Amino acid sequence: MTELLPDSPDTEASSRNKIPPEFYRTQHKLRLSYMPWLYFELKPVHREWAEDWQKNVQSYLTAVETVHVGKSCFIAPEAKLFAEPGRPIIIGDGSYIAADCVLHGPIKIGKNVSINHHVTMDGGRMGITIGDNSRIAANCQLYAFNHGNLPDTLICEQPIKSKGIAVGSDVWLGANVGVVDGVVISDHVIVGMSSQITRDVEAYKIIAGNPARIIGDRREKK
Repeated sequence: MTELLPDSPDTEASSRNKIPPEFYRTQHKLRLSYMPWLYFELKPVHREWAEDWQKNVQSYLTAVETVHVGKSCFIAPEAKLFAEPGRPIIIGDGSYIAADCVLHGPIKIGKNVSINHHVTMDGGRMGITIGDNSRIAANCQLYAFNHGNLPDTLICEQPIKSKGIAVGSDVWLGANVGVVDGVVISDHVIVGMSSQITRDVEAYKIIAGNPARIIGDRREKK
């Protein structure tokens, strides 16, 4: 059996030169969709086509949904944004939304906010707000509504309530965090992976668990 050896640098370079740049561009776009922070670090040779690509993605969204996009933003084309009239999605300057996110307004996202892949947010009636410079890691789920639980009524017929969710500035929600309706997360909070937040969180606290509890404070000296 013939052993397959990796190409030498010269052979690899020669092979690459025979392949059109568009071939690699498809994969490059996919990489940016799932790792959008790389978009803001692109070299000039890639920046031109990437900005045109994003202009088309964002123009389409703002035409078909009530979406308002700030300056220097990135929205993966694989992200799903739904914003009917009266339920807008507002995205602040320098923020990004990665692939496979599902966002249903009303949602207001501040400046320099990262929404990583597979995040789900539903603003219910009262909405979700995310403060400036916050980080929402992969697979987080924020639902700004809840069903009633009356014993004599089917779950599918229960009334739906909405109080809204507020996430402050400089907040970090770790991967797989859940946030229930009515919660206020103050500025500078850190939430550990897979935590479920069921009550308000004071500024600078570090919390984790299900339900989440305080395990530290960012102002404590290490």
